[in-house]
Amino acid sequence: MKIALIGYGKMGKAIEKIAYETGHEVVGKFGSKLNPTADALKNADVAIEFTRPDLAPAHILLCKESGIPVVVGTTGWYDQFENIKSQFHSQGALFTATNFSIGVNIAFYMNRVLAGIMNRYPQYAAGITEIHHTQKLDAPSGTAISLAEGIIDRHLSFEKWELSNDEKQSFGGILPVQALRIDDVPGTHTVTWNSAIDSISFTHTAHNREGFARGALLAAEWIIGKQGVYSMQDMLNFETI
Repeated sequence: MKIALIGYGKMGKAIEKIAYETGHEVVGKFGSKLNPTADALKNADVAIEFTRPDLAPAHILLCKESGIPVVVGTTGWYDQFENIKSQFHSQGALFTATNFSIGVNIAFYMNRVLAGIMNRYPQYAAGITEIHHTQKLDAPSGTAISLAEGIIDRHLSFEKWELSNDEKQSFGGILPVQALRIDDVPGTHTVTWNSAIDSISFTHTAHNREGFARGALLAAEWIIGKQGVYSMQDMLNFETI
C-alpha cells in the first residue's frame, strides 16, 4: 500500500514508522512547510490526514478530487461534516474517526451498552472526564464527544452534552464533560455513573501513540476500493458480536 501522509507531526511520524514495519510504503509526506497538491498525491493508494481542524476539510476535498481515499484523524472540524459527507455520494471514499485505537472503540461499544442498561436505574448520575497534554488544541477531545454522543443516543434522560469543569455528573438533561490539560500525561477518558450507594466507571488510557497509528493503518487498508463515508463502527462491526 502506497501512503501519502498529510500531516507529519508526532502522529504522522508514528504512522510512518509502523507503515514501514508492516511492509507499506510512504510516497508523500506533507507538513507545515509542504502542502499537498493533486499532482503530489497521484502516486498514492490512500492518504492519511492528521493536521488541524481548519485545514482538514480542504485536505479531504483535495483527496477526493485527486481520486484517492482518505483516512482522517483530525478532530474539531465536524461542524462541516454533513456538507463534506454530501460530496462523497457519487464518488470518493472518506474514513473518519475521533479515535483509531481498537481499545478506544471497544470502550465506545461498552459505553453504549452500559448507557442503555442504565435507563433502568435513574438513581445513577453520569459524567465524562478526559485528560490530555497541554498541547492538545481542542477541548473536549473528539473521543470524549463520541462517548458523550453514545450516552445521549442510548439513555433517554440526556439531551445534549456540555463542557463543564464544575459539574461532574448529572441525572439528566445536560451530560457534563470535564476536560483537563496537564503537562506530559497519557490521553485518558473515564465514564462514571455515580449514585449515593456506589459508582460504576470505566477508563481507557493510551500508553503511547502506537494504538492510534496501527488503527489508522488498518482503516487505510480497509477503505481501498470502497466508495462512500465510513467509520470505525463500519470496519469493526461490534454489533454482530
